[in-house]
Amino acid sequence: MGDFNHPDICWRGNTAGHKQSRKFLECIDDNFLLQVTEEPTRRGAMLDLVLTNKEGLVGDVKLKGSLGCRDHEFKILRAARRVHSKLTALDFRRADLGLFRDLLGRIPWDKALEGRGAQASWLVFKGHLLQAQERCIPAKRKSGKNTKRPPWMKKELLGKVK
Repeated sequence: MGDFNHPDICWRGNTAGHKQSRKFLECIDDNFLLQVTEEPTRRGAMLDLVLTNKEGLVGDVKLKGSLGCRDHEFKILRAARRVHSKLTALDFRRADLGLFRDLLGRIPWDKALEGRGAQASWLVFKGHLLQAQERCIPAKRKSGKNTKRPPWMKKELLGKVK
């Protein structure tokens, strides 16, 4: 928590006008921090920020104080509210790759792509690919502590990254 003095940052759009403010936003994103202050401090700008690394950990953020001496009051909640993930990932272990190959193999690609440019051909290919994917590769809902981690990042790779 503190007075960060970046009046040009638009927190709704996560944009900034000055290079230093853009670097500040990048730092917040790189460290997976959330800015939870909602009330502007001075002249419509949010200068006093409360940053957290867990959604639901900080609550009841309120602007307190008088002109020239403003502070934020907030509560740190004992346990972060459990956020149910809506993130899904493809479950390739249960995929029917034989059917997937068969579905894509049945398409007469030369006729389907004939006379089309690169962009139009890509859209046709992508449409067929996504239809086959929907039929053959089930999606599973991610849950637990790894919901923020990409599905392909396993413990071994994570260890090497750290």
